[in-house]
Amino acid sequence: MELIDVIVLVVKILIVLHIFLIGAAYVVLLERKVSAWIQDRVGPNRVGWRGSLQSFADVLKLVLKEDIVPGHANKFFHFLAPVISIAIAISVWAVIPFCSPFTVFGVEIQPTIAPNLNIGILLLLALSSLGVYGITLAGWASNNKYSLLGGLRSSAQMISYELSMGLSLIGMMLVMGSVNITTIVAQQGGYWFGWLPKWNIFVQPVGFLIFLVAAFAETNRAPFDLAEAEPELVGGFHTEYTGLKFGLFFLAEYGNVILMSALMTTLFFGGYHLPWVEDLPFFKDHTGLLALAQFGALFVKALFWIFFFVWVRWSIPRFRYDQLMNLGWRVMFPLALLNTVITAIVLAAMKSS
Repeated sequence: MELIDVIVLVVKILIVLHIFLIGAAYVVLLERKVSAWIQDRVGPNRVGWRGSLQSFADVLKLVLKEDIVPGHANKFFHFLAPVISIAIAISVWAVIPFCSPFTVFGVEIQPTIAPNLNIGILLLLALSSLGVYGITLAGWASNNKYSLLGGLRSSAQMISYELSMGLSLIGMMLVMGSVNITTIVAQQGGYWFGWLPKWNIFVQPVGFLIFLVAAFAETNRAPFDLAEAEPELVGGFHTEYTGLKFGLFFLAEYGNVILMSALMTTLFFGGYHLPWVEDLPFFKDHTGLLALAQFGALFVKALFWIFFFVWVRWSIPRFRYDQLMNLGWRVMFPLALLNTVITAIVLAAMKSS
């Protein structure tokens, strides 16, 4: 690897880290503002212009708080659990393309940290399934019955919904003929009938709905936040966490919300593609401006789904645990299997004809 490649890689990693950290902080603020709007309140309005710096004040507060570790806890795993959660939440961003390739000072820039990875979706599913280890270890290492119940719930929830999430993507992968995320996004850049974008939502609507519901369960967001369920488990897996360690769990949750929103956009809504606009001659002559416009398109699409996550949390009550399991095994899993089988049959029939 040449020096320029190393410099480009480091710059891309720093950009993604800043997007993740600053984005998560402002998603917290967005949630507080949207919840205030839904409940007819004002929300944060003191720190910064109309509360714009409230999240940074909260981070400073968490950093300065005392780090209390219970005497009966396993100190090593108690420390390791939030580190695992935040590390997994950040690492998955390596496979998401932010725009089409562009040229800067004669150097072609690939828009992902790990470009042209032929096992992109497999790596994505593998990494996302590892995130539950942080929550499970936090519940076990705290040596607290409420924390342990939260960790066990999260494990069962992950197994139930990870299967449905994986199966929901198989139909899409069959249609695309690839597991390379960059290729999947590129194939969504065309049009049907000369005007309808070739987004996967139009050919895999059932797969998208299953992925959407599974995304709520994977991120432990309401109405699937049974791992923390305050009325039953005090705080669930993070009951015994304070200060920066609690802040890392908090950051990982909102980082995962951003990640799932970006993934839904990437896999089902054309990713960074800006239909009809990016075909203009102006953008074809200016690849840098096209890349900037495409990044803006990805940002706006993902922002819609982030808002949807927040909206659902403050609109739908939490499920009972038996309802959560029934939905995962008796509804979503069979539906995901059926969607995969029907997709395979239709593609085989089209190929034979």
